[in-house]
Amino acid sequence: MYYPYFRGRQYELIAIRESALTFAEKNFVPIIEPVKKRLSGLHKALDILHESGAHVILIANPQIGDHSNDNSDITNLIKEKHPEQHKLICGLLLTEKTTVAEAIESCEKFDSEIALIHVGFSHAEELSRKISGAENINAHIFFENRCGKLYQSHFQDHPNRILIRDGFEKRRNKDYPAAEFYSELHATYKLEGMNGFGDFLIVGNEYSEGGGPVYTVTIHLTYIDPDRNREMHIRHFKSDRQNTPRDPAGKFSEALVKLIAAVDDNNSNIFETRAVVEYKNFHRKGHFPGLGYAKKLSMLHHTDTLAQFFS
Repeated sequence: MYYPYFRGRQYELIAIRESALTFAEKNFVPIIEPVKKRLSGLHKALDILHESGAHVILIANPQIGDHSNDNSDITNLIKEKHPEQHKLICGLLLTEKTTVAEAIESCEKFDSEIALIHVGFSHAEELSRKISGAENINAHIFFENRCGKLYQSHFQDHPNRILIRDGFEKRRNKDYPAAEFYSELHATYKLEGMNGFGDFLIVGNEYSEGGGPVYTVTIHLTYIDPDRNREMHIRHFKSDRQNTPRDPAGKFSEALVKLIAAVDDNNSNIFETRAVVEYKNFHRKGHFPGLGYAKKLSMLHHTDTLAQFFS
């Protein structure tokens, strides 16, 4: 049903581990594109997902990060894990550079189930014809902004089609509005002719290594608005000070005060997830957990909000 798309940075892998039981219970399937050379965190995340009974799609051919030029470590990991972790699905990114021959070769390379992730690939008709009847293809996953309806229609007979939409518009922290529309796909994916949907949580598809001075601290929380046809919206809680990179802890506190005021408002529609409870604890104790940890919490809040929606 829900296919959240993660890149394999540390705070994302921790979010996956802490959401493993939720993923298993709700039949949510995380997609992981590994971007870091060290794989110990990824191993741990996969093991916890396996222990929890959750499915996971691990992309074998990352297009960004440390494995984009040599994916041998990832393919070896998949081959190592799959004999015991049968809910591990191999994901293959089909980009504008992928030929039909390369796509077929990749499909034949793995004995496990495969999810084909369509990200700019051009030869839909030919590929759909050549893989017709292939029994190991678990899903066709479409990046909405990289393949249109006509492209998607070539795979309309497959029983598992997933649409990925990026609801997070990335900006400089100080440029975020107080609130804005995020997505309605959680409520409309069946109208799109899909069996499931996905997004990039509160990070967005645009990849960056991060780092650099932080002038504005912003905490992002999504919520579903019953008064707006169950649309998902997002609140951006920003620090008051925005003109200096100094004192990130103090700026986090400024943003956190606004978040607490919002979640305590009975009309906010922000679901009190375990992440919100933890934000409240930080506010009460005056504790700054670090910006990466805060981002992890907001990702947990997003997945828990969707889990609540589908309850």
